[in-house]
Amino acid sequence: MIGFLKGTVEAVYEDHISVDVNGIGFNVYMSARQLESITGAGADIKVYTHLAVREDSMTLYGFTTYNSLKLFGMLIQVNGIGPRGALALLSTMDENELSYAIMSGDSKAISSAPGIGQKTAQRIILDLKDKVSVFDMLSDHGTSPAPESTPEQGARAEAIEALTALGYSAADALKAVRASGADKDADTETIIKLAFKHIH
Repeated sequence: MIGFLKGTVEAVYEDHISVDVNGIGFNVYMSARQLESITGAGADIKVYTHLAVREDSMTLYGFTTYNSLKLFGMLIQVNGIGPRGALALLSTMDENELSYAIMSGDSKAISSAPGIGQKTAQRIILDLKDKVSVFDMLSDHGTSPAPESTPEQGARAEAIEALTALGYSAADALKAVRASGADKDADTETIIKLAFKHIH
């Protein structure tokens, strides 16, 4: 119904922001990580939104990237995960870390979020493992619907899989590949070698 809001931050609160859009104020609830990225009142902002409608309320949830919105939409489809639970997950891990934890079956990382137990984490993995995409995570933008995957993304995805197979965590593998600085034409082996310099 409301795809996004573009305006000025009126105020930043503990769990939401107020956005002035042409003189109309919208309260937008966000994850702790995304709230921390907002510089404060007066800043220009564009937030992708999800409108949750209940019998007694309508609540806007906002995200600074399209990928975050997309993952939030998937999470709230999982039985037992409401909007607040989804925000708790995205406050504990960013969308890339959470997506790869789902893809790699890392229930321990997912259950580190407040209110998310092992059974719920396993349910999230079971329901979403085939829906999240490594290509979304490797996108440099994440601000609009993702285009077709590229050879560059394919090589990076293979590098991430190789690093996790060697025993590195999904989050560390993803961060190392993103920080590798590999050229667009680099093959998987080259990306892995460069990623080793950024992994602990």
